[in-house]
Amino acid sequence: MKWVARAWSTKWPIRRLSDLTLATLVVAALGVLAALGARIGWHAMENRTIAALAEGRDVPVPETAAPRLLLARAHFLMVRDRLDEAQPFVDRLARADQTELAVAALYDLANARLARAISHLEQTQIDPAIPLVRLAKAGYRAALVRDPGFWDAKYNLDIAMRLIRDFPQIEQEEQDDAQETPKRLWTDLPGLPRGLP
Repeated sequence: MKWVARAWSTKWPIRRLSDLTLATLVVAALGVLAALGARIGWHAMENRTIAALAEGRDVPVPETAAPRLLLARAHFLMVRDRLDEAQPFVDRLARADQTELAVAALYDLANARLARAISHLEQTQIDPAIPLVRLAKAGYRAALVRDPGFWDAKYNLDIAMRLIRDFPQIEQEEQDDAQETPKRLWTDLPGLPRGLP
C-alpha cells in the first residue's frame, strides 16, 4: 500500500479566521437584538403605565422612574388636586437634564396652584389664596428660567402678578431701639423754630 502524504491546505488559517469573525459578528448581532428587544419591552411597559394614568387609574410610579413617567404621574396627581403629592415628582424633574419635561412639569404645577387660588378668590377666601398665588408665580418663574421664550408661562405669570401684587417688605425696627433713642418731635414739625434765628 502506497502511503501518500497529504499536504495541509494553506487556506486553513484564513478559513478558520473568517469562521471566527463570522461567529463573533453573529453573537454581537444577537446581543444587540436582545438589548433592543429589552428596550422596546421597557418602553412598551412605560407606555402602558402612561396610558393607565391618562385613563384615570391610580398607578404608582417610583421617584426614580423615567422622566416621562414622572411627568405623567405628576399630572395625574395635579388633576386630582393632590398638589402636595405631585411636588416631589416635579422637583425630581426640575433636577433632571431634560429641560422640556421640567418646564412642562413646573408650568403644570403652577397652573394647578393658580386654579386653586382662583377658586379660593371666587369664594372670597383671600388668606388661603395668597400663598398659592406666590407658589404659582415661583413655578412660572422657574419655568421661564429654563425656557425664556415660553409665552404661556409669561402670560400666566402676568395674571398671577395682577391677582396678588408683590410689594417690598417693610423692615420694622425693633421696639427696644425705638425706645432707647428719644425723639425730638418739636424740631420735625413744620412751622416751629428749629433753634436757628
